[in-house]
Amino acid sequence: MRAGGKMAAGFKTVEPLEYYRRFLKENCRPDGRELGEFRTTTVNIGSISTADGSALVKLGNTTVICGIKAEFAAPSTDAPDKGYVVPNVDLPPLCSSRFRSGPPGEKAQVASQFIADVIENSQIIQKEDLCISQGKLAWVLYCDLICLDYDGNILDACTFALLAALKNVQLPEVTINEETALAEVNLKKKSHLNIRNYPVATSFAIFDDTLLIVDPTGEEEHLATGTLTIVMDTGGKLCCLYKPGGSGLTGAKLQDCMSRAVTRHKEVKKLMDEVIQSMKPK
Repeated sequence: MRAGGKMAAGFKTVEPLEYYRRFLKENCRPDGRELGEFRTTTVNIGSISTADGSALVKLGNTTVICGIKAEFAAPSTDAPDKGYVVPNVDLPPLCSSRFRSGPPGEKAQVASQFIADVIENSQIIQKEDLCISQGKLAWVLYCDLICLDYDGNILDACTFALLAALKNVQLPEVTINEETALAEVNLKKKSHLNIRNYPVATSFAIFDDTLLIVDPTGEEEHLATGTLTIVMDTGGKLCCLYKPGGSGLTGAKLQDCMSRAVTRHKEVKKLMDEVIQSMKPK
């Protein structure tokens, strides 16, 4: 048995793609999952006491923490009645040996832009809700997403962590003193953000140009001939579709992906609602 295990490990090292193909032919994966099955997903809300909102999401081994800090800023002249949401994804060397220290690499920049697009397209919060005094003062939400352990599918984990952290944010009441023109903050009176939408991402890897698997690990992403990420909102509407080159997809295959994304949305929303409910004082 031990010798057989060594042979399998050796075969996986020498011919990783062929090793995977043998599993995929049987409609399963080396980690025991079916092709359309997600890894175990957990969320912990309010993990960082020093942040205004936070969440830790685990998708199998992939772990992302999101911390949100709220600060004051002057609204832009183009949008005097809007605040700001500024996301940033950090993939530090501690999460994987594939990343280097220094300025953000391409993968981190792509992930940051993806999250910015999700915020904009889904209208998860109306930026008008972040305005305190038109043309004078608004909230800016700095959303820092840090990967602690990278094992594939960073976009799904980041989207979920952002949503859960935003649900956790409480902002104090702020008024402008008309005499002094200064902001007065009432820390005793805080309110949650008005979360208007629930965007949920579902990522797929394409094998040999035809076969689709959901929630790819880091190794599966490396061996895949293409990837696809679909973001659906509460009403089952498409918010974002991200496909960075690679293998093409037929209309029928894309429709299958959309259906799986709708199901995943229900799973994630149910999980988050259960966690939030469990946190409420009895």
